[in-house]
Amino acid sequence: MRYIEEFREDERVVGHYLCKQRNSLKSKAGKTYLSLKLQDKTGFIDAKVWELNNDIQSFAENDYIKVDGVVVAYQNDLQLKVIKIRKSQEGEYDPQDYVPRTDKDVELLYSELLDYIKSVKDKFIKRLLESIFLEEPVVSNYFKTHSAAKQMHHSYMGGLLEHTIAVAKICEFLSGSYEYVNRDMLIAGALLHDVGKVMELSPFPVNDYTDEGELLGHIVMGTELIGKHAAKIEGFPPALEHLLKHMIISHHGVYEYGSPKLPKTVEAFLLHMADDTDAKIKMFEDAVVKDDTSGQWVGYHKMFARNLRKSGY
Repeated sequence: MRYIEEFREDERVVGHYLCKQRNSLKSKAGKTYLSLKLQDKTGFIDAKVWELNNDIQSFAENDYIKVDGVVVAYQNDLQLKVIKIRKSQEGEYDPQDYVPRTDKDVELLYSELLDYIKSVKDKFIKRLLESIFLEEPVVSNYFKTHSAAKQMHHSYMGGLLEHTIAVAKICEFLSGSYEYVNRDMLIAGALLHDVGKVMELSPFPVNDYTDEGELLGHIVMGTELIGKHAAKIEGFPPALEHLLKHMIISHHGVYEYGSPKLPKTVEAFLLHMADDTDAKIKMFEDAVVKDDTSGQWVGYHKMFARNLRKSGY
Protein backbone atom coordinates (compact mmCIF):
# COMPACT_ATOMS: atom_id res chain seq x y z
CA MET A 1 0.00 0.00 0.00
CA ARG A 2 1.18 3.50 -0.84
CA TYR A 3 0.59 5.68 2.24
CA ILE A 4 -0.46 9.31 1.92
CA GLU A 5 2.61 10.59 3.77
CA GLU A 6 4.73 9.02 1.01
CA PHE A 7 2.97 10.82 -1.86
CA ARG A 8 5.18 12.97 -4.08
CA GLU A 9 4.32 15.53 -6.75
CA ASP A 10 3.66 14.09 -10.25
CA GLU A 11 3.36 10.55 -8.85
CA ARG A 12 0.67 8.20 -10.21
CA VAL A 13 -1.28 6.63 -7.34
CA VAL A 14 -3.53 3.58 -7.52
CA GLY A 15 -4.78 2.30 -4.18
CA HIS A 16 -7.49 2.00 -1.55
CA TYR A 17 -8.28 4.88 0.81
CA LEU A 18 -11.00 5.93 3.23
CA CYS A 19 -13.22 8.71 1.89
CA LYS A 20 -13.66 11.04 4.87
CA GLN A 21 -15.47 13.81 3.00
CA ARG A 22 -17.39 13.99 -0.27
CA ASN A 23 -18.80 17.25 -1.64
CA SER A 24 -20.35 17.97 -5.01
CA LEU A 25 -19.40 21.50 -6.06
CA LYS A 26 -19.49 23.74 -9.12
CA SER A 27 -16.56 25.50 -10.73
CA LYS A 28 -16.68 29.16 -11.75
CA ALA A 29 -17.66 27.97 -15.20
CA GLY A 30 -20.64 26.09 -13.72
CA LYS A 31 -19.17 22.60 -14.18
CA THR A 32 -19.89 20.04 -11.45
CA TYR A 33 -16.91 18.37 -9.77
CA LEU A 34 -16.25 16.36 -6.61
CA SER A 35 -14.09 17.56 -3.74
CA LEU A 36 -12.90 14.72 -1.49
CA LYS A 37 -10.76 14.23 1.58
CA LEU A 38 -9.02 10.87 1.63
CA GLN A 39 -7.46 9.27 4.70
CA ASP A 40 -5.14 6.50 5.75
CA LYS A 41 -3.30 6.00 9.04
CA THR A 42 -0.58 8.47 8.01
CA GLY A 43 -2.85 11.42 7.31
CA PHE A 44 -5.19 13.14 4.88
CA ILE A 45 -5.05 14.51 1.36
CA ASP A 46 -7.51 16.65 -0.59
CA ALA A 47 -8.64 15.09 -3.86
CA LYS A 48 -10.54 16.53 -6.81
CA VAL A 49 -12.55 14.72 -9.47
CA TRP A 50 -12.82 17.14 -12.37
CA GLU A 51 -14.29 14.75 -14.94
CA LEU A 52 -17.47 12.93 -13.86
CA ASN A 53 -17.83 9.98 -16.22
CA ASN A 54 -18.28 6.19 -16.16
CA ASP A 55 -14.89 5.79 -14.51
CA ILE A 56 -16.26 7.49 -11.40
CA GLN A 57 -18.54 4.88 -9.85
CA SER A 58 -21.00 5.38 -6.98
CA PHE A 59 -19.60 5.83 -3.45
CA ALA A 60 -20.37 7.74 -0.25
CA GLU A 61 -18.57 9.35 2.67
CA ASN A 62 -16.84 6.84 4.97
CA ASP A 63 -16.64 4.26 2.18
CA TYR A 64 -13.34 2.62 1.38
CA ILE A 65 -12.64 3.43 -2.26
CA LYS A 66 -10.08 2.44 -4.87
CA VAL A 67 -8.72 5.54 -6.59
CA ASP A 68 -6.50 6.10 -9.59
CA GLY A 69 -4.99 9.56 -9.83
CA VAL A 70 -2.00 11.87 -10.06
CA VAL A 71 -0.46 13.86 -7.20
CA VAL A 72 -0.29 17.59 -7.98
CA ALA A 73 0.84 20.66 -6.04
CA TYR A 74 -1.72 23.31 -5.13
CA GLN A 75 -1.11 26.32 -2.84
CA ASN A 76 1.92 24.71 -1.17
CA ASP A 77 0.03 21.49 -0.47
CA LEU A 78 -0.22 18.20 -2.30
CA GLN A 79 -3.54 17.27 -3.86
CA LEU A 80 -4.76 14.21 -5.75
CA LYS A 81 -6.29 14.66 -9.20
CA VAL A 82 -8.51 11.58 -9.46
CA ILE A 83 -9.24 9.84 -12.75
CA LYS A 84 -11.02 6.68 -11.59
CA ILE A 85 -12.97 5.61 -8.48
CA ARG A 86 -14.84 2.53 -7.37
CA LYS A 87 -15.89 1.18 -3.98
CA SER A 88 -13.39 -1.20 -2.43
CA GLN A 89 -14.40 -4.80 -1.93
CA GLU A 90 -14.06 -6.84 1.27
CA GLY A 91 -10.58 -8.30 1.45
CA GLU A 92 -8.99 -5.58 -0.68
CA TYR A 93 -8.06 -3.46 2.32
CA ASP A 94 -7.09 -3.80 5.99
CA PRO A 95 -9.05 -1.36 8.22
CA GLN A 96 -5.97 -0.98 10.45
CA ASP A 97 -4.22 0.80 7.59
CA TYR A 98 -6.78 3.61 7.77
CA VAL A 99 -6.82 4.38 11.48
CA PRO A 100 -4.15 6.94 12.42
CA ARG A 101 -2.84 6.35 15.94
CA THR A 102 -0.43 7.88 18.41
CA ASP A 103 3.16 6.75 18.29
CA LYS A 104 3.24 6.95 22.10
CA ASP A 105 2.72 3.99 24.45
CA VAL A 106 -1.02 4.22 25.22
CA GLU A 107 -0.79 2.00 28.30
CA LEU A 108 2.00 4.15 29.71
CA LEU A 109 0.00 7.31 29.04
CA TYR A 110 -3.05 5.81 30.74
CA SER A 111 -0.91 4.81 33.72
CA GLU A 112 0.21 8.44 33.96
CA LEU A 113 -3.43 9.54 33.93
CA LEU A 114 -4.21 7.24 36.85
CA ASP A 115 -1.11 8.48 38.69
CA TYR A 116 -2.30 12.07 38.33
CA ILE A 117 -5.66 11.12 39.81
CA LYS A 118 -3.95 9.33 42.73
CA SER A 119 -1.73 12.36 43.36
CA VAL A 120 -4.69 14.67 44.07
CA LYS A 121 -4.96 15.42 47.79
CA ASP A 122 -8.33 17.21 47.84
CA LYS A 123 -10.82 14.44 48.64
CA PHE A 124 -13.67 15.96 46.63
CA ILE A 125 -11.61 16.58 43.50
CA LYS A 126 -10.04 13.13 43.70
CA ARG A 127 -13.42 11.43 44.08
CA LEU A 128 -14.83 13.43 41.16
CA LEU A 129 -11.95 12.36 38.90
CA GLU A 130 -12.34 8.72 39.94
CA SER A 131 -16.07 8.87 39.30
CA ILE A 132 -15.73 10.38 35.82
CA PHE A 133 -12.71 8.47 34.50
CA LEU A 134 -13.32 5.09 36.13
CA GLU A 135 -17.09 4.84 36.56
CA GLU A 136 -18.63 6.80 33.66
CA PRO A 137 -18.95 4.12 30.91
CA VAL A 138 -18.43 6.35 27.86
CA VAL A 139 -15.25 7.82 29.41
CA SER A 140 -13.79 4.61 30.83
CA ASN A 141 -14.46 2.77 27.55
CA TYR A 142 -13.27 5.37 25.03
CA PHE A 143 -10.92 7.91 26.63
CA LYS A 144 -7.84 5.73 26.09
CA THR A 145 -8.35 5.38 22.33
CA HIS A 146 -10.27 8.52 21.34
CA SER A 147 -9.18 11.37 19.09
CA ALA A 148 -8.66 14.90 20.43
CA ALA A 149 -10.01 16.55 17.28
CA LYS A 150 -11.52 15.89 13.90
CA GLN A 151 -8.56 17.44 12.07
CA MET A 152 -6.72 20.26 13.85
CA HIS A 153 -4.39 18.50 16.32
CA HIS A 154 -4.00 15.03 17.85
CA SER A 155 -6.63 13.82 15.36
CA TYR A 156 -5.75 10.15 15.69
CA MET A 157 -6.48 7.17 17.91
CA GLY A 158 -5.04 7.86 21.35
CA GLY A 159 -4.69 11.55 20.56
CA LEU A 160 -7.07 12.65 23.33
CA LEU A 161 -5.08 10.79 25.98
CA GLU A 162 -1.75 12.01 24.57
CA HIS A 163 -2.93 15.64 24.53
CA THR A 164 -4.46 15.39 28.02
CA ILE A 165 -1.25 14.06 29.58
CA ALA A 166 0.83 16.71 27.79
CA VAL A 167 -1.44 19.46 29.15
CA ALA A 168 -1.31 17.92 32.64
CA LYS A 169 2.51 17.91 32.56
CA ILE A 170 2.59 21.59 31.58
CA CYS A 171 0.08 22.40 34.33
CA GLU A 172 2.12 20.43 36.89
CA PHE A 173 5.14 22.55 36.06
CA LEU A 174 3.17 25.81 36.13
CA SER A 175 1.48 24.97 39.45
CA GLY A 176 4.89 24.74 41.12
CA SER A 177 6.25 27.86 39.45
CA TYR A 178 3.71 30.43 40.64
CA GLU A 179 2.15 31.35 43.95
CA TYR A 180 -1.57 31.25 44.66
CA VAL A 181 -2.17 28.33 42.28
CA ASN A 182 -4.33 25.47 43.53
CA ARG A 183 -2.41 22.50 42.13
CA ASP A 184 -5.20 19.94 42.57
CA MET A 185 -7.73 22.17 40.85
CA LEU A 186 -5.37 22.87 37.96
CA ILE A 187 -4.54 19.18 37.46
CA ALA A 188 -8.26 18.37 37.53
CA GLY A 189 -8.86 21.00 34.85
CA ALA A 190 -6.07 19.54 32.73
CA LEU A 191 -7.52 16.04 32.93
CA LEU A 192 -11.12 17.15 32.39
CA HIS A 193 -10.84 20.01 29.91
CA ASP A 194 -11.47 17.83 26.82
CA VAL A 195 -13.29 14.89 28.40
CA GLY A 196 -16.46 15.86 26.53
CA LYS A 197 -14.76 14.91 23.25
CA VAL A 198 -15.53 11.24 23.88
CA MET A 199 -19.14 12.27 23.23
CA GLU A 200 -18.53 15.11 20.76
CA LEU A 201 -16.67 12.90 18.29
CA SER A 202 -17.54 9.40 17.13
CA PRO A 203 -14.95 6.58 17.42
CA PHE A 204 -12.68 5.64 14.53
CA PRO A 205 -12.74 5.08 11.64
CA VAL A 206 -15.45 7.76 11.35
CA ASN A 207 -14.02 10.30 13.87
CA ASP A 208 -16.66 12.86 12.98
CA TYR A 209 -19.00 15.03 15.01
CA THR A 210 -21.92 13.21 16.60
CA ASP A 211 -25.37 14.80 16.54
CA GLU A 212 -24.92 15.76 20.20
CA GLY A 213 -21.46 17.06 19.42
CA GLU A 214 -22.74 19.33 16.67
CA LEU A 215 -25.58 20.64 18.84
CA LEU A 216 -23.76 21.05 22.16
CA GLY A 217 -20.00 20.61 21.78
CA HIS A 218 -17.42 19.19 24.17
CA ILE A 219 -17.31 22.27 26.41
CA VAL A 220 -21.00 21.99 27.29
CA MET A 221 -20.91 18.19 27.54
CA GLY A 222 -17.80 18.23 29.74
CA THR A 223 -19.39 20.81 32.04
CA GLU A 224 -22.56 18.73 32.30
CA LEU A 225 -20.47 15.66 33.13
CA ILE A 226 -18.88 17.48 36.07
CA GLY A 227 -22.30 18.50 37.36
CA LYS A 228 -23.67 14.97 36.98
CA HIS A 229 -20.86 13.36 38.96
CA ALA A 230 -20.47 16.12 41.55
CA ALA A 231 -24.16 15.58 42.41
CA LYS A 232 -23.36 11.97 43.36
CA ILE A 233 -20.67 12.95 45.86
CA GLU A 234 -22.04 13.76 49.30
CA GLY A 235 -21.06 17.20 50.51
CA PHE A 236 -19.40 18.27 47.28
CA PRO A 237 -18.82 22.03 47.71
CA PRO A 238 -20.91 24.12 45.26
CA ALA A 239 -18.13 26.71 44.98
CA LEU A 240 -15.65 24.00 43.95
CA GLU A 241 -18.07 22.71 41.33
CA HIS A 242 -18.44 26.23 39.91
CA LEU A 243 -14.68 26.77 39.79
CA LEU A 244 -14.07 23.44 38.01
CA LYS A 245 -16.85 24.14 35.52
CA HIS A 246 -15.42 27.61 34.91
CA MET A 247 -12.10 26.08 33.85
CA ILE A 248 -13.86 23.88 31.32
CA ILE A 249 -16.04 26.58 29.80
CA SER A 250 -13.15 29.08 29.57
CA HIS A 251 -10.29 26.85 28.44
CA HIS A 252 -10.45 28.02 24.81
CA GLY A 253 -9.50 31.41 26.18
CA VAL A 254 -11.37 33.79 23.89
CA TYR A 255 -14.94 34.13 22.67
CA GLU A 256 -14.06 33.66 19.00
CA TYR A 257 -12.63 30.20 19.78
CA GLY A 258 -15.84 29.07 21.44
CA SER A 259 -15.32 29.96 25.11
CA PRO A 260 -18.60 31.08 26.71
CA LYS A 261 -16.50 32.83 29.38
CA LEU A 262 -13.00 34.27 29.54
CA PRO A 263 -10.65 32.75 32.15
CA LYS A 264 -11.23 34.56 35.46
CA THR A 265 -9.12 32.51 37.88
CA VAL A 266 -5.40 31.85 37.76
CA GLU A 267 -6.08 28.13 37.32
CA ALA A 268 -8.42 28.75 34.40
CA PHE A 269 -5.91 31.07 32.76
CA LEU A 270 -3.01 28.62 33.19
CA LEU A 271 -5.15 25.79 31.83
CA HIS A 272 -5.97 27.82 28.73
CA MET A 273 -2.31 28.62 28.14
CA ALA A 274 -1.25 24.98 28.62
CA ASP A 275 -3.96 23.68 26.30
CA ASP A 276 -3.19 26.26 23.63
CA THR A 277 0.55 25.62 23.89
CA ASP A 278 0.30 21.86 23.41
CA ALA A 279 -2.21 22.15 20.55
CA LYS A 280 -0.12 24.75 18.70
CA ILE A 281 3.21 22.97 19.22
CA LYS A 282 1.65 19.73 17.95
CA MET A 283 0.49 21.49 14.78
CA PHE A 284 3.98 22.98 14.38
CA GLU A 285 5.56 19.53 14.80
CA ASP A 286 3.18 18.01 12.28
CA ALA A 287 4.08 20.68 9.73
CA VAL A 288 7.79 19.96 10.16
CA VAL A 289 7.37 16.17 10.07
CA LYS A 290 5.26 16.27 6.91
CA ASP A 291 7.59 18.68 5.08
CA ASP A 292 9.65 16.95 2.39
CA THR A 293 11.41 19.98 0.96
CA SER A 294 15.11 20.69 1.34
CA GLY A 295 16.38 23.54 3.47
CA GLN A 296 15.27 24.96 6.79
CA TRP A 297 11.96 26.56 5.77
CA VAL A 298 8.77 24.52 5.86
CA GLY A 299 6.69 27.13 4.05
CA TYR A 300 3.55 29.12 4.75
CA HIS A 301 1.18 27.58 7.29
CA LYS A 302 -2.47 28.65 7.10
CA MET A 303 -3.23 28.15 10.80
CA PHE A 304 -0.21 30.12 11.98
CA ALA A 305 -0.48 32.60 9.08
CA ARG A 306 3.29 32.69 8.66
CA ASN A 307 6.27 30.93 7.14
CA LEU A 308 7.68 28.29 9.51
CA ARG A 309 11.32 27.41 9.97
CA LYS A 310 12.84 24.18 11.28
CA SER A 311 15.14 24.25 14.29
CA GLY A 312 18.88 24.08 13.84
CA TYR A 313 21.44 26.19 11.98
